[in-house]
Amino acid sequence: MEIPIPSLAAVPEAAQQLAAAIAASGQSVVALEGEMGAGKTTLVRALCATLGVLDDVSSPTFALINEYRDGLGRPVYHFDCYRLDSAEEGARLGLAEYFDSGYLCLVEWPARVAELLPPQLVRVELTVTGPESRQLVINNEQ
Repeated sequence: MEIPIPSLAAVPEAAQQLAAAIAASGQSVVALEGEMGAGKTTLVRALCATLGVLDDVSSPTFALINEYRDGLGRPVYHFDCYRLDSAEEGARLGLAEYFDSGYLCLVEWPARVAELLPPQLVRVELTVTGPESRQLVINNEQ
């Protein structure tokens, strides 16, 4: 599924479509790929708003993991794996247990912990197409 995002103002609508795609997939792990500055955290912020998260959603760059609660009180985990040096470091942090929890796990820089990711997940690629425009591609991997 491809979703063009022509401007920052269109991110919430794209997030609604992403939320629907995640729900339809039946998967709880979402791998968010894109270059630095592509807008992964901005997309996560909009997705969390769509899911009813009331907390301030920010990049977990230094904390590595942020936990929020959706509108139904369920955990939503947001990971930024950029600073991890290896999947082993992620394993020591217990990432596999989060991924196996059944709760929504939004993983930025998933390639750094690829060995820990489940085979079934939703892969989201965010590509910069202009100063404010992006292309969102959603793949459900079974």
